[in-house]
Amino acid sequence: MAVSAFQTMYKAEIINGFDKTQSLLRDTVTTEYLDKGGSAVFLVADTAGEVAVTRGLNGLISADPLTLTQNTATMAEWHKLVTVSDFNIFASQGDLKKPMQAKTMAAINRKIDSDIITVLATATNDTGSAVPGSVNLVGKAQVILGVNYVPNDGELTLLCTPALLQYMQRAPEFSNSQYVSGRPYADGKPAFGDTRMMYKWNGMNIIVDPTLPGVGTNAEKCFLYHKNAIGQAINSKGIDATLGYNEEQHYSFSRTSVYMGTKLLQNSGIVLINHDGSAFAAQ
Repeated sequence: MAVSAFQTMYKAEIINGFDKTQSLLRDTVTTEYLDKGGSAVFLVADTAGEVAVTRGLNGLISADPLTLTQNTATMAEWHKLVTVSDFNIFASQGDLKKPMQAKTMAAINRKIDSDIITVLATATNDTGSAVPGSVNLVGKAQVILGVNYVPNDGELTLLCTPALLQYMQRAPEFSNSQYVSGRPYADGKPAFGDTRMMYKWNGMNIIVDPTLPGVGTNAEKCFLYHKNAIGQAINSKGIDATLGYNEEQHYSFSRTSVYMGTKLLQNSGIVLINHDGSAFAAQ
């Protein structure tokens, strides 16, 4: 009896690979939009810890100038271009144009976060030698900011690795209603995907980022910082995403571009948390 030939079926829908596709950090820093220009200047006004004074012996009130610091973010252009020949699109089992555009957008968003993380890594205040995560470790970072007059005003962000979050989730304070102002699992959304998940705990926003320096090792770099510690300038039109077709060379292209610059504004508003996340590393 003859055996029938089996037919191989291919799923027309393209499955997205696991990746970081959105900017997690852009909303956690001070953003400025430019219509034109090669740089953006952020002005920081500081009281420098001054206190009120009484009149002097001459009967006059002594005056001090304002403490103003100008911080310049230099703009640079960043692009991601992907091309696919018309034949490859024809021969593919799915529509490649959508993943082309998604790939270029993801690359730009990762660059936005990479610039912010690079600035965060210049922080000179830290928690000391790397230790496993705990409420006390994060609390130490909060105290360092508090001593530097950084307010816990809802604009603090704890940028952490998956390992530090895991340690935090084991602490009873993490789920205590006295500390929690936003419940991350209330809407059933995934912890990492196209929709960003943010935890709100003890007055701070907690964002998990698997691209932080040293992730998965005994030298992870996590950060607690205030929004006013970093400035990021971007062209006023924002991210330019273009999908097009070249008739002469018979290929489709996706290009995403942005003009931006990132600058440290106040070093006192950032604490580097040295964390040992090796206990959760893959074996």
